[in-house]
Amino acid sequence: MPKLVDHDKRKIQIAEATWKVIVEDGLEQATVRKIAKTAGLSVGALRHYFSTQSELLLFSMELVSERVKQRAEGKNYEGSPLEMVTEAICELLPVDEERRIEMEVWFVFSAKTLVDAKLEALSETVYSEMHQGLRNVIELLYSLDLLKENLDLDVEIDRLHALVDGMALHHLLHPATFMYEKMIRTLTYHIETLCKNSL
Repeated sequence: MPKLVDHDKRKIQIAEATWKVIVEDGLEQATVRKIAKTAGLSVGALRHYFSTQSELLLFSMELVSERVKQRAEGKNYEGSPLEMVTEAICELLPVDEERRIEMEVWFVFSAKTLVDAKLEALSETVYSEMHQGLRNVIELLYSLDLLKENLDLDVEIDRLHALVDGMALHHLLHPATFMYEKMIRTLTYHIETLCKNSL
């Protein structure tokens, strides 16, 4: 009797193998052959699921985005407004091994979008979703009447987005200098500067 294969699980297995190759060896080494070997599959089996490298990268990046969203939406946030906001933003930062891998793969993917138009739409979608998530954070603080008066909320959302991206990149490139503690301290300090009272 032929072995039944869960096709969704197999695609996720291949995507995770893609992440592993990208993190360990870089995007230029993420060939179909190497990914297939890492996933424990033949090249032919991998091609059955993804006919091109772009298609494989697209699915791999969609999975990164989906996991971040699922984790953020499935979490029960507790504590003070500052603690809840910090915890929510940390879903977008490399604060543990799982999120470090996701962020590292995402930055590599983002560079690839500059030369592969097929990946550009996903990059724009994820950017917009991340921006909206950070907008939700700022608007939550506003709705709780915690923000200083006369802030330009659109500018503050842009500034927070740039800060999150910058901190993630600094931590990935210089983990011994821009350590986890410094990243969280910087984030907490920034949020406190937006608020009129201590949170």
